[in-house]
Amino acid sequence: MKQMIVEGSHKLSGVIEISGSKNSAVALIPASLLSSGVIELTNVPNISDIDALTEILTFLGAEIKRTDKKMRIDCTKVQNKEIPENISKRLRASYYFMGALLGKYKHVEMYFPGGCSIGKRPINFHLEGFEKLGAKVIIEGNKYIVDAEELIGTDIDLSIASVGATMNLMIVATYAKGVTTIHNAAREPHIVNVAQLLNKMGAKIEGAGSSEIRIEGVTNLGSAEQEVVPDYIEAGTYVIAGALCGNHLEIKNLVPEHIASLTNKLKEMGVAMDVKENSICISARENYLPIDIKTEVYPGFPTDLQQPLTPLLALAHGTSTIQENIFENRFMHIPYLKEMGADITVEDKVAIIKGPTSFRAKQVVATDLRAGASLILTALVAEGTTTIDGIEHVLRGYEDITQKLTNVGAKISIQEI
Repeated sequence: MKQMIVEGSHKLSGVIEISGSKNSAVALIPASLLSSGVIELTNVPNISDIDALTEILTFLGAEIKRTDKKMRIDCTKVQNKEIPENISKRLRASYYFMGALLGKYKHVEMYFPGGCSIGKRPINFHLEGFEKLGAKVIIEGNKYIVDAEELIGTDIDLSIASVGATMNLMIVATYAKGVTTIHNAAREPHIVNVAQLLNKMGAKIEGAGSSEIRIEGVTNLGSAEQEVVPDYIEAGTYVIAGALCGNHLEIKNLVPEHIASLTNKLKEMGVAMDVKENSICISARENYLPIDIKTEVYPGFPTDLQQPLTPLLALAHGTSTIQENIFENRFMHIPYLKEMGADITVEDKVAIIKGPTSFRAKQVVATDLRAGASLILTALVAEGTTTIDGIEHVLRGYEDITQKLTNVGAKISIQEI
């Protein structure tokens, strides 16, 4: 087990380079199995979720080479086997293997995937989509057996614009006969990124990034190269860090429009930012204004950034609110922020934050990935030294977070316990 030690009250100056998107990479890697050749990915983040996916790929017979931020996946010797529970449960994104293996082999057996406990994230939208394409789904405890004599393109209407379902159905439909149209599709940048790879492999996908995606099935997918898009959640997290304690902190290698919902809200608060083509320079100020946040599907305010934003709202002079509309367990960081001095109450799915707050260092626990990010940001501005247990959650999604923050002036380290 690991814990993070953060000494607070230090200004952050310099440059933080944003890594490749976690949410993109964890779909690109399973989607690579659709290839009959070799897939080369660049700008791949060095995070533990990628290690878990690599283990699954290796189990299935893929040959993997990882150097720096590059990943070469040779699929020529892949065999379709039951993915055991001990490796599928390590991350939720393992469910993308369902779509890839079902599409390529018309059969998949695996156990329900794991991930952060941030609320109900059922895969029924995925399974219903598989069934509409002609598959039969058998559930034995937490094991899923999905089988199809053939997959036939169809119209799929998602009642919720689910990122995971959109991605998985797009992946499997590349090998379905005819045309599949996904209505009310999610629009996140990583969906566009995966569609780019699939099209380079030989797929025929139109509309990725819009609410309607059209996939014309093909019979074979070949070799391709694809760069992983910059991680806009990581970018947003460090932009918030700049608003908390930055002194000309520059966040580079980002796509500003991907986090426009965040930067627009920061402007409402009075945050000072210099937004350029692929970077944002930011400095902390006093007397921030309170704001109200409602999480929504992209391009609305992302649920993954409401937790990191909470400590900044606690510094504002007045009452701010966060309405969480995506996951029901996305407030598990709040008890720890309260221990550190925040005045926050939760009523149903709304957090009410009264500021300004003077944060004090405590020993706290990262209950999930973005809750951990929230606690790190809080610790950066707290008086004293904060210890954060459960930091493995954060290492799943933030590449080199300790080194990146240390490089710009933070006093932060990780130790084994």
